[in-house]
Amino acid sequence: MSLFRLDASILPGTSASAEIADIVEARWSAAHPGEPIVRRHLGTDPLPVDAWTQATIAGFTPESDRTPAHQEALALATALADELQAADAVVLAVPLYNYGISQHFKAWVDLVIAGAGPTTPILKDTQTMLATVRGGGYGPGTPREGWDHSTPYLRRVLVDMWQADLTVIERELTLAATTPAMEPLREQAAQLHSQALDAAHDAGRALATK
Repeated sequence: MSLFRLDASILPGTSASAEIADIVEARWSAAHPGEPIVRRHLGTDPLPVDAWTQATIAGFTPESDRTPAHQEALALATALADELQAADAVVLAVPLYNYGISQHFKAWVDLVIAGAGPTTPILKDTQTMLATVRGGGYGPGTPREGWDHSTPYLRRVLVDMWQADLTVIERELTLAATTPAMEPLREQAAQLHSQALDAAHDAGRALATK
């Protein structure tokens, strides 16, 4: 058994998504002592910005004509795809940034697709837990309802393309505790925080038993 964990926060020391993922990972580790955990942190160790471009161009270039940059990018894409596909369980911690996914997480997705192929269900039936957090509120009736362009994309890729067995834990209002203008929302934010941590324990137990 093996677990693959990916983090995408640019603030790892205070990451709300990592807090959720830590609980899930701890539950999995307790049930599988000594089993390997492969970690990748895109926030602190981003992928080369031109890798996807080089890998994509390489796919349309005869092997004999590929440059060293093409070959290196293809090798990276293949390694990322293999790393993900080899996992028995997957934990992804992906915050919302600027109403969408961050460029460093998108680069990882694009490279995995380049390495595995666009129609390969690389996570078919793999238990996958996604922790996604949002600084503000995006629910029904809020001023920014519909502004979350990250979570629908993540579901599309993970479920529809990669066919993961997906559990999503969401937490909103993560900035309420430190943003004066959000002070009236702090009690609600605390409740959402507590609910997310409870969900993480439940998801971790479920992931550990699969």
